[in-house]
Amino acid sequence: MRRELREPLGLLLEGEPRETAARLGEMVRCRRPILLASVGDACSKSLGEAGIQPDIAVVDNRVMRGDVDPVGLGDRVVVPSRNPPGTIDADSWRALEEAVRLKRGVAVIVEGEEDLLVLPLIELMPLGSLIAYGQPRAGMVVVEVTEERKRWANGFMSRMEEG
Repeated sequence: MRRELREPLGLLLEGEPRETAARLGEMVRCRRPILLASVGDACSKSLGEAGIQPDIAVVDNRVMRGDVDPVGLGDRVVVPSRNPPGTIDADSWRALEEAVRLKRGVAVIVEGEEDLLVLPLIELMPLGSLIAYGQPRAGMVVVEVTEERKRWANGFMSRMEEG
């Protein structure tokens, strides 16, 4: 299953953070997503530096397993969450539900690891939303929330529970 998650879950925008953030900005202007979420400190930081403010930012103050300074997320409602590495904890699920309910200006601050939280976000966010996350040493992945993506995420999480 880990191998499956190493592949981009959506469109891979290859390049440096500044370039990929600018390309995502163009996508946002053209598509006008219902909601935009970013998962990961590096991704959230590069979007902020490009003037793109995701509606929901999910961060854990870590990049590539190393501690980093907290991302400057501006004036946001902070929803704390616990999520042990390699899991999707009930607490993080609840935090993401709250973030999606609030819709705008939300930061989910994870104690633990946020990597897998793209999966419940796919399931929880409205159709037509976009989720951006970093693909190490490659660029940024943009997932469009569709019925097909929701079914896939739900199935993947079910397999995680079984395994």
